[in-house]
Amino acid sequence: MAGDTDEREVVTDEFGRVETRGIDFIPAEERHGKPRDLFKVWAASNINYLYIVLGGLLTVSGLNIWQATLVVVVGNLFWFAIGVMATSGPVAGAPSSVIMRAMYGITGNRLNLGIFQWPVFIAYEAINLCVGALAGYAVVEAAGVSLPVPVRVAIVVVIAAATLVISVYGHATIMRMSGVFTVMLAAVMLVLGIFVVAHADWAYRPDTALSSGPLWATMAAGTAIIAAAPLSWGVSPDYARYLPTETSARAVAIWTALGGFIPSVTLGVLGVLAGTVIDMADAQGNLAKIVPAWFYPVFLLVIVVGSMANNVLTMYSSGLYLQAVGIALRRSITVLFDGLLGTALACYALFVSDFTSALSGILESSILLVGPSVAIYVTDQWLRHNRYDGIALNDVSAHGVAWYTRGFNIAGIAAFLAGAAAAALFVQNSEFAGPLAGALGGADLSWLVGPLVSACVYIVVTRLCYPALPTGQDLTTRKTFVQ
Repeated sequence: MAGDTDEREVVTDEFGRVETRGIDFIPAEERHGKPRDLFKVWAASNINYLYIVLGGLLTVSGLNIWQATLVVVVGNLFWFAIGVMATSGPVAGAPSSVIMRAMYGITGNRLNLGIFQWPVFIAYEAINLCVGALAGYAVVEAAGVSLPVPVRVAIVVVIAAATLVISVYGHATIMRMSGVFTVMLAAVMLVLGIFVVAHADWAYRPDTALSSGPLWATMAAGTAIIAAAPLSWGVSPDYARYLPTETSARAVAIWTALGGFIPSVTLGVLGVLAGTVIDMADAQGNLAKIVPAWFYPVFLLVIVVGSMANNVLTMYSSGLYLQAVGIALRRSITVLFDGLLGTALACYALFVSDFTSALSGILESSILLVGPSVAIYVTDQWLRHNRYDGIALNDVSAHGVAWYTRGFNIAGIAAFLAGAAAAALFVQNSEFAGPLAGALGGADLSWLVGPLVSACVYIVVTRLCYPALPTGQDLTTRKTFVQ
């Protein structure tokens, strides 16, 4: 079995102790928890300053309050797909990186994770570290302390190290700390919300009102940026996999989806309202104009903590991805390696490159990959009636149930490439303009077209290449998978 657990050592998933499980199957006797516990996990990681920034940028782009609010809500509807994905965790007792072997094959999944998915995680780790570090710099500078480069690097390292400790300790520690993060972050964001609402200009109109084609193009582009955030969380099964097998799928889906949707929409709308009175192109600096002086340092510290809470999940799951790629190291080691790489990239973005451009480019481009990936996952759940055998999926040999055709599931590979290519035709951002987006007046529909094409191609190719694929049985029927 692929994993990082030695059969001779004591298996543990307890708060304050390093989790010994990795991508290996979680047996029934180690299952624990309730679906509602998932809410705090996703709320903690998404009560995040980044959503305020994204909401504010919608007003910068020329949308009024109601148009921008609609974009925030529509873009975040993808959280319900993430909720559906989470339901496979308790069924399989395995993380998403293992379950995806059913969709891409053993070898195909390794290539998918290593080439397309894992680099996106590293990029998001760097983004979160940059956001936290910039806020940390502001706190120190507010105290009148100068910040030479070595001190700035030290701040990045301290934030990364604190995050890594929680990620390395693993699942149980993450679940416990998420509750603490949720209460702390929600309390401060509530106070911020009061100040923002009090100052908001409810009659706000952009200097140049958009209409017709330019309006729809701007709203489509905004939706793509907002949607990139929930679509990047296709690892929701990782945090549900310790729940008992018989756990209600509906409850898992709802608590996961609401944990991400509620804070994302709330903070996005706060960003929109803040954009009616300040220039959100420099959100961190200009927010000081609408909050009391005593509260601003507190808000900056919460930005730091929020970036850590978000990165805890990112680092944990990307460490599991490395194991699924085939790196035979303990989960704690892969997480540590992953975090160090993300820290190095963050330092590059802060001290060598331009962080704002890097942030925009990553958010705008990642949807080409994460959109099709989420669509294929949810479509496969539908085809199989959400039935997965976590033990069988951990068999990576040529005799395993997910070997398919020389280690590749042709349907998954074809659907992913087709969806990414289709999305590229409709993308419109600062890095790239697709030809069909140009024909539509610059409307970015990559967030919609990519997932739709991937889902359709996956269904068609699965029916053609694997006609005996059981849609209501477990993956243990090997003969239906091997060619």
